[in-house]
Amino acid sequence: MALTSLDDLVAAQGDLRGRRVLVRSDLNVPLSGTTITDDGRVRASVPTWQRLLDAGARVVVVAHLGRPKGAPEAKYSLAPVAERVRELLPSTTVHFADVTVGGSAQEAADALGDGELLLVENLRFNAGETSKDDAARAAFAGELAALVGGPDEGLFVSDGFGVVHRKQASVYDVAQLLPHAAGGLVEAETAVLQRLTTDPARPYAVVLGGAKVSDKLAVIENLLGTADRLLVGGGMVFTFLAAQGHEVGKSLLEADQIEIVKGYLATAAERGVEVVLPVDVIAATAFSADADHEVVAADAIPADRMGLDIGPASSALFAEKLADTRTVFWNGPMGAFEMAPYAEGTRELAKALVEVTRAGGLTVVGGGDSAAAVRSLGFADSDFGHISTGGGASLEYLEGKTLPGLSVLS
Repeated sequence: MALTSLDDLVAAQGDLRGRRVLVRSDLNVPLSGTTITDDGRVRASVPTWQRLLDAGARVVVVAHLGRPKGAPEAKYSLAPVAERVRELLPSTTVHFADVTVGGSAQEAADALGDGELLLVENLRFNAGETSKDDAARAAFAGELAALVGGPDEGLFVSDGFGVVHRKQASVYDVAQLLPHAAGGLVEAETAVLQRLTTDPARPYAVVLGGAKVSDKLAVIENLLGTADRLLVGGGMVFTFLAAQGHEVGKSLLEADQIEIVKGYLATAAERGVEVVLPVDVIAATAFSADADHEVVAADAIPADRMGLDIGPASSALFAEKLADTRTVFWNGPMGAFEMAPYAEGTRELAKALVEVTRAGGLTVVGGGDSAAAVRSLGFADSDFGHISTGGGASLEYLEGKTLPGLSVLS
């Protein structure tokens, strides 16, 4: 898919001094109170902002945080994010408007100087952002476009890859009102995903974890036609083990997906895709860091215990299966990594990906949980080929779906 790039937009528009540019970023960061616990998405957004600021543009950033229901909620305010933006752009005047459109937000946008940035309050404090009604979304998109002077003066840059699978006002509708382009982050994410889906270097392994197999049904089905190996961990693995007839105790299980998983295992066998499941797990008496836990065989989980991580033999097996790969896509942690006793599976998997990166392979860490996991476990972004900000958008791309926020930019 060919996207209009930021360079294309700058070349077409010429001097950006005096011009306002609306940038849709993905600043949906995890918070503990008002403290950002992982600022990866903010840092990933900076290069596109900086490119525009260096060109003299007056930048208006719009984004969402959390899932407010179309009305302001203090816990979802972007105010803490504005503070972090100021720290990341120390030489830039950064303003924050406590409303999204109209009123003080419009006044602040109108008053911007060249090379200044305005972040406005959470888009989802406005029902029009996520409305299923085309007219309501279009009306809100018009208010967003007004922040940058409307279609005669304003420009739009879409740089929130994590939302391009949503047909929302700030993603889809506003792009139909303003001259537009993909930001650097959206370009980079799309380029990596194209490499994963169009003639990837082989062997190509996909590692899936996380809680539920139902969240990844479509991507598993699609990848069975592309990947050479599928490694499965996390909570979703217990549905795979149950599909093979094994006891999973009190582990997370989606019983209604067992027959579907059986079908996937049969399809994988027919197509020569190697499915690698854990051979041991860390089984605990409760979902707690303090619970009694032990390493047990994956096919012999006690009835009174739940699996909360892959075991050491499984980590070694997964590392072995990744050692010769040239392309790896990983989405979802191997266990409940937030609790120290169940973090080793995810840590060891990350180490295995680092080795693939060092050997010249492409490693892609996709999904917010996976990105948060590797950072919390002490890995640097540079240890991997690419850490995606995409989450659900990345998965839908890999499913082969058309993403509205990309199609409108092509």
